Amino acid sequence: MTEQLPPLSAGGWFRWIWRQFTSMRTALILLFLLAIASIPGSIFPQRGVNPLKTKEWIADSPTWGPILDRLGFFEVYSSPWFSAIYILLFISLIGCVLPRVGAHWRAMRTPPPAAPRNLSRMQSHAILEDADATAVDRAAEYLRAHRWHVLRGETDGTQWVSAEKGYLRETGNLLFHLALILILVGVAIGGLFGWKGNVIVKNGDGFSDTLTQYDVWGGGRFADPAKLPPFSFTLTDFRVEFDRSVAQRGSPKLFEADVAYKASPDAASENARIEVNYPLEVDGAKVFLVGHGYAPHFVVRDSTGEIVYDDTVVTLPQDGNFTSTGVIKLPDASPQLGFDVVFYPTLQPGSIVSAFPAPDFPASYLAAWTGDPGMDTGVPQSVYKLDKTNMSQLGRVPSLLPGQTWTLPNGAGSISLVGYERWASFQIAFDPGKELALIASALALTGLMLSLFVRRRRVWLKVSAGADGSTVVEIAGLNRAEGGDVSGDIQIVTEAVVGKENT
Repeated sequence: MTEQLPPLSAGGWFRWIWRQFTSMRTALILLFLLAIASIPGSIFPQRGVNPLKTKEWIADSPTWGPILDRLGFFEVYSSPWFSAIYILLFISLIGCVLPRVGAHWRAMRTPPPAAPRNLSRMQSHAILEDADATAVDRAAEYLRAHRWHVLRGETDGTQWVSAEKGYLRETGNLLFHLALILILVGVAIGGLFGWKGNVIVKNGDGFSDTLTQYDVWGGGRFADPAKLPPFSFTLTDFRVEFDRSVAQRGSPKLFEADVAYKASPDAASENARIEVNYPLEVDGAKVFLVGHGYAPHFVVRDSTGEIVYDDTVVTLPQDGNFTSTGVIKLPDASPQLGFDVVFYPTLQPGSIVSAFPAPDFPASYLAAWTGDPGMDTGVPQSVYKLDKTNMSQLGRVPSLLPGQTWTLPNGAGSISLVGYERWASFQIAFDPGKELALIASALALTGLMLSLFVRRRRVWLKVSAGADGSTVVEIAGLNRAEGGDVSGDIQIVTEAVVGKENT
């Protein structure tokens, strides 16, 4: 008959659940779930990064958009379910690692175990003939000199020495897991207190670090937009050159921006150069150069002959050769006007795309519309899209060259392409947790190397009397890691004691 075990008490159930929750298996499962939970953040637009694109995605998907929005798929990294997995992983790792730290500390301060009675059963074993009772002294001296933990003793008239080495293996293992906790802390600090934003600056224009100056801005739950660093900069020169060789045709050879910046309104102006992987750092914030494009300059006159637009329009690249699109919205013109703009840096005759990213033969495609562009509805609009719901097309011109003018049909006015300017895209980011995450990553790598390459092993040496009254010296070793070999340690200790090995 099977013995009936007594039921667990409430405290017993709690201890069992806690042991399961703080096991390494559970931590790995939670880490895997966290990776899966991060996938929607790279698939769906995130409200904190691009609110307009998020709004457009939801509007274009009237069925699934609101459902996914309520589930937090457009704010993944601040959603309750992502935070829950993150916090559970954090607690599980702490509960798993901290008790092991205490146990490892006690193990490092505990002497090695006494020599077993039968050393011949160990992984590696040798009998030394040319040795005497003083072999114990020589072995202990050698092992201590080489930083082994050594214990000497005597059992039933048999002298022995026990030594252990390789505690750094478990130290590295614990360091790796503690570093993972620190990485989580660093990421959490950056996610809660950090912020980042993007802005497009045309050559010669400036930017000041205020919320209204950003095209897109997103911050953590505790990031305060009112406390942004008060720096500013002016884009004094932007340079980009493209490779014209056959193998690398169109790839950028040079991509850099010169800026004049001020750390505060009262500070003196300083010059700096921003390149890829070489950002400008001001008051803890970093300014990265992340993109560039063209801003064609147009002059638009309405039906009265008045100039209603005399400025550049930022166009966004659509392919590797910088075929770029943008819009012009003129709700105050007479009549109300709107233009779809496609800019070709190098127009290829008979083609609808640019042939090369450099401005070898610039031209622009234009489609003119008249009617209400919907800018007075109070609903936010993308500055790169034209709402044509209440508009009708006037006409189009496939290739307007610099210096040319297109007279609009029905006497609606005219539009001239004056030329073009370049713009550069900057990302300004503040991440207070990046230093901690970087240090933790280095510690994790160090811990991983220690846990992979340090071997935990034990060595014993025993001197006993043989049946014929002679002195029998035995030496044995045991590797505490799978697949390890201690024969090399046995050989070295043997040579240290007698100068040769006989088995």
